Amino acid sequence: MKFNLRELAKKYHGKLLPIKVCLFDVDGILTDGLVEYQNNEVTYNRSFNTTDAFGLKFTKAAGIKVGIITGGSSIVLSKWFKDYVAVDYFFTGNEDKREAYHQVLADGYRDEEIFYMGDEFIDFPLLIRAGFSASVPHAPLEIQENVDYVTTLEGGKGAVREVLELLRYAKGTVPPIKMFYGQKELSHYLRGSGE
Repeated sequence: MKFNLRELAKKYHGKLLPIKVCLFDVDGILTDGLVEYQNNEVTYNRSFNTTDAFGLKFTKAAGIKVGIITGGSSIVLSKWFKDYVAVDYFFTGNEDKREAYHQVLADGYRDEEIFYMGDEFIDFPLLIRAGFSASVPHAPLEIQENVDYVTTLEGGKGAVREVLELLRYAKGTVPPIKMFYGQKELSHYLRGSGE
């Protein structure tokens, strides 16, 4: 990224501030879109980016729910998102994503409190309904034209973290990292005053 996300977040502040839930497509967003068939037990395997995973964990630590809504399904998805990231919402195996979105709304959230990120036409109903939406550079033109933000980074290469950093700056949250004894609080460094 060759721009200042802290400054860019000011442009989206009004739409990002109400966000309470962040939902993501998986293939092409949290992965580079490549799917590898391995065997009958694992079935379709994917690779994930730890930068995105830490972004999801820091977002959860800030009190914002995170989840995935994907048409795919595999043991790898469950292990990564349920066990490692510990997402709040985990919807797999249905390409009609509206049902999952309605289940999130049923928990008492409003559209303007939901952020959604996807890259395919099956994501379109959620992208145009969510309070803030994002996609990636390889998404079809019609999707890029109808979302609030298109990342500079590609899916699976930190695109999710890029958007979560925008959200973090808009909300003024700081990752809960413990500093060594006697040092200034981490928030001092992360708010742009690390001298």
